[in-house]
Amino acid sequence: MNTNRVSATLSTADQEAVMTALGVIRERLPFLIDLTTAERVILPKLGDKTQPFVRKAVDIALQHPELLPAGFLDEMRKDAQLLVGLSPIRLAIDLLQKQIDDTVVQVGAEAYAAARTVYAVTKTPYAGAILRTAAEDLGKRFGRKPRAAVVATPAAPPEPAPSAPAPAPGSHNA
Repeated sequence: MNTNRVSATLSTADQEAVMTALGVIRERLPFLIDLTTAERVILPKLGDKTQPFVRKAVDIALQHPELLPAGFLDEMRKDAQLLVGLSPIRLAIDLLQKQIDDTVVQVGAEAYAAARTVYAVTKTPYAGAILRTAAEDLGKRFGRKPRAAVVATPAAPPEPAPSAPAPAPGSHNA
């Protein structure tokens, strides 16, 4: 397995340019909202089978505007158009987010593997005193907390078991 799949840098200028581009996207989509988890749970979900239903309902409502108030029809049409317009943007951003997440996971793994290699080198017998100090410093990441001394406490005496009821007169226990 290739342990160095990503070999790149991100300049401060490029990072700033990306952040500026994200700002432009936010400016172009001023209507974006944040929903709470509770709000997300109660909303009806639009799936692949529901989208044609919405399109057909919009078409029917626009063909028969006398059935519904004009304000309702305008909002329904705007919502349906916005949904169509946002769908390809959402797909592109979802793909970009997945690629960023995957890259962060990969470079994080690469950086951590390299750091463990440095740590292993500092622990070799050939490492000088300075590297031994560095090894101790790096080793703090793997250090375990000392266990607290177990203080012996006297055990509480066991509670007596409940006594069995006395046998009824005339009964025989074998």
